[in-house]
Amino acid sequence: MRNHFSKAISSLTLCAAILSVIVGISPMADADTSTKISAEKLLEGIRLGTTLQHGKLDGHIRKDGNRTPLSLHLSGEDITFQFHTNNTWSGFHMQLKEGEAKLFETEQGKAKPFPPQKIGEAIIGSDVTYEDLSLRFLYWKDAEIVGEDKIKMQSCYKLRLLNPGKDGRYSLVYIWVHKKYGALMQMAGYDAQGRLLKRFHVTDLMTVDKIQTLKKMNVETYQTGTNKVTGVTYLEFNKPSKAVRRGL
Repeated sequence: MRNHFSKAISSLTLCAAILSVIVGISPMADADTSTKISAEKLLEGIRLGTTLQHGKLDGHIRKDGNRTPLSLHLSGEDITFQFHTNNTWSGFHMQLKEGEAKLFETEQGKAKPFPPQKIGEAIIGSDVTYEDLSLRFLYWKDAEIVGEDKIKMQSCYKLRLLNPGKDGRYSLVYIWVHKKYGALMQMAGYDAQGRLLKRFHVTDLMTVDKIQTLKKMNVETYQTGTNKVTGVTYLEFNKPSKAVRRGL
């Protein structure tokens, strides 16, 4: 079991912004030596990934037995997130440009900056918000390595990310990155008072074109100021029929 998990983790990385959630990595050089790894270098590995990206990835958001179809499309530096409710597809876009991840919504056929007050809103009554689905916090500046932890028995760096603005619910996000392979293992979001709001767990992988990619991620909502889980939503993706190798 341990060998199987290690092989799965060895290929896992989150190509940012996507929770297209497209994951696939190559081992990090010198990660287990005394060579100092910078926080930005770790984030680059997570965001830019390298090996596997899909032109389209389908799946669903699941909560309390209800499933909402989810689709993610990658086109150059633009990612479209769509979900299907009431017989209608709706969603938003994210643009990756000059080291930033900006959200946009479409109104009357024109792209407009995403309303700041909407970024932290839940999508279709789930525990997933727009900032959760886009993982835009992976692009916040001035990340810092603040320690090391064990996640699923794997040695990880713990990074602190601070919100440079006032939009969204998170003022602070911690992420845990596998020391040897650079895989994103876990995330946790906190408010301005340092209270835990949300935690994300990668729970399952699938093999696409001989590469392990994300199949399932759990998103847990916490009662403010406590460690009590008040809701869990599952992001689950289907194995695509065709994989496209690209680089962001």
